Amino acid sequence: MIKALFLVALLAAPVFAGPREGPATDAATVKALEARDAELFDIIFNSCDTAKLPGLIADDFEFYHDKDGLSSTSGAQFIAGITATCARQRTGEDYRARREIVPGSVQVYMLNNYGAIQTGQHRFYGVGGKLDGKLIETATFFDVWKNEAGRWKLARVFSYGHALDAGVK
Repeated sequence: MIKALFLVALLAAPVFAGPREGPATDAATVKALEARDAELFDIIFNSCDTAKLPGLIADDFEFYHDKDGLSSTSGAQFIAGITATCARQRTGEDYRARREIVPGSVQVYMLNNYGAIQTGQHRFYGVGGKLDGKLIETATFFDVWKNEAGRWKLARVFSYGHALDAGVK
């Protein structure tokens, strides 16, 4: 009983210490995450140079998607999935897309002693074929970036609120 009370007191100590602000987000972090995000989506949608993904994706990566649920539970699994998608795109089995961030939608919040959260909305447009230039869908993202010795790696992705454009079937 005494151990339980001690544990409760220990865990509640920050709450009893009074309100405090979270760490401030600086412009350098926002710019760094924008660059990492752009690099990631360039690899996924344009170059398919998946050999570069291990430098962007944490080993303990997890991807949660409203349409697929928990779709990746490791960096290696995610990279294998992107590699397979790129192969299907080369054969024409899968369509290509372009991602566009909704201007003004991105926000960054620091996670003390860990990394940062990056949230926003994005749109996806078809590339080539009958979907070329057409808005395919919109969605919201909530990404957790881990700062590993000064290198930002994507650790968690929550992609949700996907809405198909009415003209795409």
